[in-house]
Amino acid sequence: MFRTSPALAPSLALSLIVLSATPAFAQDHAHEHAQTAGSVAAEAAAAAMSVDAFHAALKGGDTAAALALLAPDVMIFEEGGAERSRDEYASHHLVSDAAFSAASETTVTRRSGWADGDIAWITSEGRTTGQFNGRAVDRLTTETMVLKRDADGWRIRHIHWSSRTPR
Repeated sequence: MFRTSPALAPSLALSLIVLSATPAFAQDHAHEHAQTAGSVAAEAAAAAMSVDAFHAALKGGDTAAALALLAPDVMIFEEGGAERSRDEYASHHLVSDAAFSAASETTVTRRSGWADGDIAWITSEGRTTGQFNGRAVDRLTTETMVLKRDADGWRIRHIHWSSRTPR
């Protein structure tokens, strides 16, 4: 999921609010080797399952299932770039994200989640390793997903992906 060809885009205020309220995203270097599991509030468990289903769909190459979990107006931030809708994501990075996911292994080392009514946010930290396009992959990763529950269940409204090389 972590591409190497970023597009330029402005920040979204919602992600700043979520990030400032989410202690799981603090890069506490003293804890890099001794991560705890974090916690997902019971009210956010179904939203976390939607996040997992999205990643499983990408890994399995089921791009239709992955897209079905995204709201039409999803905003995806990664490496300073933005995709501002499900259609834009589908036409730009969806296929390469699925290929990357299939070629790599991601281990979630910490996850937290909260919900307030029909809004939930799930934060995950982890490590992605493997081989992609003939190159070794080893990245520490962070992810925020903001979801909204509608009649069909939880849909992802915002994704923010970030990664870095381990120290």
